[in-house]
Amino acid sequence: VQVVESGGGSVLAGGSLNLSCVRSTYVTCGMAWYRQAPGKERELIGRITSEGSREGKITYADSLEGRFTISKDDPKNTLYLQMNDLKTEDTATYYCATCESWSAGRLWYQYWGQGTQVTVSS
Repeated sequence: VQVVESGGGSVLAGGSLNLSCVRSTYVTCGMAWYRQAPGKERELIGRITSEGSREGKITYADSLEGRFTISKDDPKNTLYLQMNDLKTEDTATYYCATCESWSAGRLWYQYWGQGTQVTVSS
């Protein structure tokens, strides 16, 4: 399974970007967006789960819900991340991941993209 992100770029604060993540194979797996800023740990932005009764449910990191919206186009096997009102602190490499797993209570994903850079300037 491969995932490829696109749509990153440079934008002024207050602007918007829409990232895309195309998954190469149709699998019954959740998908997620993460980001990693320089010198910081990778953080979960939000995810769409494939887990049992919660399949298809989208959840977000508390700090980002409202400005960031995740959606999925199943026929295109593509996950989107719409980002509005971008701030300089949103500057990071944004990663798409698929096929969740749990280890010691921690969520992780089996397959990752190479990332797409988002730079927000003031």
